[in-house]
Amino acid sequence: MSVATPASRLAEAFARRPAGGLPGLIPYVTAGFPGRDDTPALLATAERAGCLAVEVGIPFSDPLADGPTIQRSSQQALANGMSVVGALAAVAEARSRGLSIPVIFMTYVNPVLAFGLERFCAEAAAVGAEAVIVPDLPDDEAVQLREAADAAGLALILLVAPTTTAARLEAACRRATGFVYCVGVTGTTGARAHISQEALDLLMRVKAVTSLPRALGFGLSRHEHIRALRGRAEAAVVGAALIDRIGAAPRRPVEAAESFLVEMLGTAR
Repeated sequence: MSVATPASRLAEAFARRPAGGLPGLIPYVTAGFPGRDDTPALLATAERAGCLAVEVGIPFSDPLADGPTIQRSSQQALANGMSVVGALAAVAEARSRGLSIPVIFMTYVNPVLAFGLERFCAEAAAVGAEAVIVPDLPDDEAVQLREAADAAGLALILLVAPTTTAARLEAACRRATGFVYCVGVTGTTGARAHISQEALDLLMRVKAVTSLPRALGFGLSRHEHIRALRGRAEAAVVGAALIDRIGAAPRRPVEAAESFLVEMLGTAR
């Protein structure tokens, strides 16, 4: 009998999606925001709301792919003392409390290099993560990270954008594991009013070259966006809009997060 790896657990989560259903929701939370110790409870909230997986951002002082909302949350998390070690510990704590949905770490290359590629991937897998995203490390420069992720059994999630050329998109999809993260806008993270035609076109381009699940992120903020992606994407990532809601209620982050997530999923109670 084969042993489930972190990457295979992520694949199983996608496989459990109802055929023809809405995309699974993957919320992003910044480790250590709004309070240093809030992260395990927020991860549990994502599972309770019915999310497919959860993305945990490890804060960095220069988050190039993130807009103002997530930049501010990262600054606050760093001021709270959050670090790579602290983020790993937060996920370990969430798993000890019973969290079962997949966890995806998102951070930047400098913290990973400072921590050590092999050490980071090994410890991420050890605390119960299934995948990692490092958006500022180009796919063709990620050989060492890919080897470290493979050795730990982690999926390495690669990003493609509307501006990605056909050749680079095909290469990225060929090397990707877990799912392909489709960036829905040309720019940084942040809530937008509508899903652009270029985002929908990108999803179709990805489908033409890979059978991996597609997740659309950057700019999603309401349930209508999830509905618009039915049949076009297997997952939707929401970050800035959730962080805004949490930031508006720093003394009640769990309640604020759960309210937002059930609204996004269309399951408001």
